[in-house]
Parts: sequence; C-alpha cells; structure tokens
Amino acid sequence: MNNKGINKSDKILFRQVMYDTYRIKQDVITYKKQKTDKKLISKSFLNELNHSHYFTSYNQLLSFESPIRYVRNNIYNKELKKLSRGYYKPEIFLDLHGLNQRQAKMKLASLIMFCRDQQLFCANVMHGHGEHILKKQIPLWLAQHPHVIAFHQAIKIFGGTAALLVLVDIKNF
Repeated sequence: MNNKGINKSDKILFRQVMYDTYRIKQDVITYKKQKTDKKLISKSFLNELNHSHYFTSYNQLLSFESPIRYVRNNIYNKELKKLSRGYYKPEIFLDLHGLNQRQAKMKLASLIMFCRDQQLFCANVMHGHGEHILKKQIPLWLAQHPHVIAFHQAIKIFGGTAALLVLVDIKNF
C-alpha cells in the first residue's frame, strides 16, 4: 500500500486505534465434486420416464381463459374454489424456467410421483412467462394426469400468471 500521502500523526493515531486488532485470515472453501451413483441416476430417470407416459401430445379442449383452471370432477369444485382463493399453500415448488418441453414433462411427472410418495397435497409449478410454450403445454399435460385433482393459476405471492397451483390426489396411494 502507498503511504506517501499520510502524515506521521495520522499513522500514530491509526496504530493506537488498531492496537488490539489482528489480521483476519481469508477462508477459502473449495467445492469437491462428489461421485454420483449411476444406478441411482438411472433409477430416477426410469421413474420419471414411467410417470411421464400420462402426458401425450394430444391437445384436449381446455379453455385458456384467465385465470387458467381445471378440475377433474365436479365433486372437487369446492377444492378448486379454495385453491383459487389462496386457502391451500404449496408444500413443494417446481421451477421449470429454462427447460425444454421434454425436460419439463419429465420434471412434472417426477413432481407428481414425489407428491404422492411424500403425501404432499398442494404443489406450485412455476413455468414463467417467456414465449408461452410451457405456459400453454403444462395445463394440457396436468389435465391428462389421473392423479391431478385440480389446478388453478397461482395467486400473486406464489407466482401469479407465471405459475400454477396443483392439487394432487394422495388418498388413493
């Protein structure tokens, strides 16, 4: 450091103030890449693949009115109303930003499978705005899945028009 512009009285004052201090040693944390178990990865991939067969490219009639909503059966209309009013809080969040359609479909299938395994009733699927590709496809895929009870556009604090709240059927598991 260049001390040419500091006078002698300032140096003395600085040393008096800094008398009981010591230099902090910089901590360096290095990330060590862990070995992945190929059996675990392939099993996870197969589970996602097995559950993604519910999603076809068939575009059934689903209205894209605002807000986007769907209910599997009329007996769940009260649940859909509760979902739209923010009564249910998501227990898990899935962010699909930056994924292509195939990857998003696999993650969505995995989410539903995970919700059923862990007994999670409400999930938040964040598709984002982007070019509206996932925003249009995800409701179609969810409406085809037999374990989806209902979904509704998320309330503002959970993503608004860029997310869906999904109710998963965990009773019949």
